[in-house]
Amino acid sequence: MKIAVSAAGPSLDDLVDPRFGRCACFLIVETDTLEFEVIENSSKNLSGGAGIEAAQRVAERGVTHVVTGNCGPNAQKVLSAASIRIASGCAGTVREAVERFRTVGTSSTEPASASRRTGESPSTPPALSRPTPGRTGGYGGRGGGRGMGRGRGMGRRCGM
Repeated sequence: MKIAVSAAGPSLDDLVDPRFGRCACFLIVETDTLEFEVIENSSKNLSGGAGIEAAQRVAERGVTHVVTGNCGPNAQKVLSAASIRIASGCAGTVREAVERFRTVGTSSTEPASASRRTGESPSTPPALSRPTPGRTGGYGGRGGGRGMGRGRGMGRRCGM
C-alpha cells in the first residue's frame, strides 16, 4: 500500500511534520517494503492555498492514505475528492509512524471529509442560536445590530 507522510526531512529517520500543507516534504512510502520516494513540498511558502496544492500533488501519486500531524479543512476536501483517507495526530519519526500505521492498520484513519473538531461533515451548516428567554426579539449573540463598523453593535440595545 502506498501512503504519503508529511515529513520534516527527506529520510525515514526524520520527524513527521505536524503541518500537512506547510511540511518540508512528503515521503511516499510503500508500506510492505519501506521503499520511498521524496517529493519536495513546493507549496509550503505560499501565502494561501498551500494545503490544497499539497493535497493535489500527493493525490497525483496514487496514495491511499496520508499520515500527518494535522490536516486543514481545505486539504481534507481535496483528499476526500480523491478518496484518500487521513491518519492525523501522528508524531515521532516517519519510520515509527509507518510502523504504527502498519500494525494498527486503516481502522484508525478517518475519512478525509470528517471534521476532527465537530465530528460532522464540513458542509453541515452551523446551528442557529436560540432566542434568549426574557429578552424580546433578542438572540444570545454579542451584537445588538446597527453596528458602527466596530463589530460590537453600538445600536439601540446597547447597555440592556
